[in-house]
Amino acid sequence: MELNDIRYFLASCETLNFTRAAELCGVSTPTVTRSIQKLEEKFGGQLFRRERRLTHLTDLGRLVQRHLADAQKATDEALAEAGRYAATETRLRLGVIATMPAAHLVAFLTHLRQKAPELDIDIWESHCAELGAALEAGEIDVALMSLPDYPETMRPAPLFREPYFVAFAPGHRFEAMNAVPMREFEGEDYVKRLHCEFPSNFVKLGLAKPYGAVRVRYATEREDWVQSMVAAGLGMTLMPEYLPVLPGIVLRPIVEPEVHRTISIVTRAGRRHSPPVAKALEAARTMAWPQSARPTAHSA
Repeated sequence: MELNDIRYFLASCETLNFTRAAELCGVSTPTVTRSIQKLEEKFGGQLFRRERRLTHLTDLGRLVQRHLADAQKATDEALAEAGRYAATETRLRLGVIATMPAAHLVAFLTHLRQKAPELDIDIWESHCAELGAALEAGEIDVALMSLPDYPETMRPAPLFREPYFVAFAPGHRFEAMNAVPMREFEGEDYVKRLHCEFPSNFVKLGLAKPYGAVRVRYATEREDWVQSMVAAGLGMTLMPEYLPVLPGIVLRPIVEPEVHRTISIVTRAGRRHSPPVAKALEAARTMAWPQSARPTAHSA
């Protein structure tokens, strides 16, 4: 049974005239007639008795009228309450990759606050695989993340592109280079950042994974540990350009090939955008994302 069938039936009960009921509902008379016939088939009997130019409710019609009037009232109340809820919905569950630059995240949150000061935001930090699973499950509403390719169930809107740099301690042989070709990584000690997106972005170029050319000596999820080990000379690492860098670390661009990632704001395909999600998407698309001051170099 459709809501329109109930509406046409109740209008017919009020007017006792299908033509006037159709005018009241803004549809044609045959539409109302077909709807009444559907309900009569559904309830197993005549709802109206038509005698020449007069139309009356049957006993069954009066019984059905009471129940459908209650159903229409409940529907109207539900729609009104849902409208009030949508107008006052202020909670946004935002997933953010752990390597998202703090300056970019804060700039986005500041811009979003200016656009939608009523929003309250829960921020969930994790890696791309976990954020994607949370988005699929509805545990978060939207995510700032970086994948080379997205499944059909996700809708990414690209925001900014970020190249990767090689990071090492002062005095390393890379310091003499303006940029470091990928082949120079062969045999170098490496500090691996767990859940790093670099390998997948590298594989998208159609080349082998980079970790086969280095000696992975340490692996950890903690960014401060990764950079502290690099600064201590325990190995090199790779990092996105805009990530904050601890003192005592030297950076050089990676070339031959250059590798980059694209940060996107991602929603679940087919899911209606709530007002907070719509505002987050609009803020992400309209803001001027910060650019790095680090110079682009060429290989020596």
